[in-house]
Amino acid sequence: MSKKIILYRHAKSDWEADYNNDHERPLASRGIKAATTMGKLLSTSEQFPELVITSSAVRAKQTIELSIKKGNWVCDVIEDDKLYYGGVEAALQVIRNIPKNYSRVMLVGHEPKWSTLASQLIGGGDLTFPTASMARIDFEESAWKNISYGSGTLRWLLQPSFFTKGNFSFE
Repeated sequence: MSKKIILYRHAKSDWEADYNNDHERPLASRGIKAATTMGKLLSTSEQFPELVITSSAVRAKQTIELSIKKGNWVCDVIEDDKLYYGGVEAALQVIRNIPKNYSRVMLVGHEPKWSTLASQLIGGGDLTFPTASMARIDFEESAWKNISYGSGTLRWLLQPSFFTKGNFSFE
């Protein structure tokens, strides 16, 4: 059975909010709208994940909570500090340690890590992840532990601006 990863960058954060450090920065109102839009999008397309592994940063956790709620996803959620504090290699190790019973998994994290990770997983290219963007990468592997750089195929890269600027509507 093939494996599918959706890399999801957290939605727009609020730089003007009252927070003690970067890890605690919350979402801005624009980010809340984008997270709900992306949650509905995956629900409508029936591509929501079976498992979500999110960065421990407040803005990442808020992003996925809103997406799950608005999209009515049924999935397991795990928080992992490595997706905030670690680099690309740490993110690859998170992927390789995904339990084998999951085939469609979402990782919620940050830039520039997601652009670099996605590019390396698909064997090159220059990808950019605006806030609340998602990319699905497919692998012809039966075990997560075998995922390696260059072994994935980019299936899509979705940016919320397309869906929030009148190009598409869920209402």
